[in-house]
Amino acid sequence: MGEIVFRITCQSGNSRTVRLSGRLAWALTELIDAQEKGCTPIDNPAPRWSGYVHKLRREFGLNIETIHERHQGPFPGRHARYLLRSRVAILETSDCSRRVA
Repeated sequence: MGEIVFRITCQSGNSRTVRLSGRLAWALTELIDAQEKGCTPIDNPAPRWSGYVHKLRREFGLNIETIHERHQGPFPGRHARYLLRSRVAILETSDCSRRVA
C-alpha cells in the first residue's frame, strides 16, 4: 500500500493531517471502511492488529475502542473488535484503487 494522507479531527474541532504508509495506512483504512461494525483479526486478517492499534493511538492520538468478544469454532477463545471513534478522512492516496474522500 502506498502513502495515504489522512485528516484527523479532534472533538475540539481542531484537525491535523498525517501521512501513513504500509500496515498502519492499511489498518486505518480498514477501520474507516468498517464504520460501526469495527474490525477483528478474524474478519480482517493481519499479523499484528493490536500493535497497529497501539501505534495509531500512541503516535497519532486516535480514539480507537477495543471490545473483547468470545468466539467459537475449533479454537474457541476471545478476540478484540476495534472501532474507530475519531473523525478521520482520506485526503490523498497514491493507491489508484482507492477513492479519495
